[in-house]
Amino acid sequence: MAITAGDVAKLRDMTGAGMMDAKKALTEADGDLEKAVDILRASGAMKAAKKSERVTAEGRVHAYTHGTGKLSVLVEVMCETDFVARTESFQELCQDLAMHIAAAAPQYTTRAEVPAEVVEREKNVYREQLTAEGKPADVIEKIMEGKLAKFYEEICLMDQKFVKDDSISVTNLLEQKILAIGESIKIGRFVRIQLGV
Repeated sequence: MAITAGDVAKLRDMTGAGMMDAKKALTEADGDLEKAVDILRASGAMKAAKKSERVTAEGRVHAYTHGTGKLSVLVEVMCETDFVARTESFQELCQDLAMHIAAAAPQYTTRAEVPAEVVEREKNVYREQLTAEGKPADVIEKIMEGKLAKFYEEICLMDQKFVKDDSISVTNLLEQKILAIGESIKIGRFVRIQLGV
């Protein structure tokens, strides 16, 4: 199947991939856009993982105030160079992340930050519920894995579905930006302050 410039452009718009990467993925997928997206996501995750190991000593602390000023967010987003930190694309990412934090109210950045006692308390609640429902022990453990994944999706920023596009997680969003910008990007700390809460 012949790959057209329009196909490449459409895939680039969908994924933020470079022209050659998009063309290569479309060729590998025989022109199937959905398969090409999957190919890019798989290769992008590997490239993003390699870039994420690099030092992120630059970036910005971005402030966002929602609506009438009763909800604000500060988020630290780090990158490798001050040049990238000043780009419009990086600043848009910071704004998107701050808006996401305002809307989704995560409590932690990653799963690793969730205290062990919090996870254990959740497991105990799930275990008691499933035992009361008469589920066998081996089935309980499998169901608990799914329930814990959902729990992390509710409280961990990196696991949450991105509020502006729920087909991707915040992790996927960062991977896309790392590929598009070409530098490692990490979310440091964040604070969400709501009046009266």
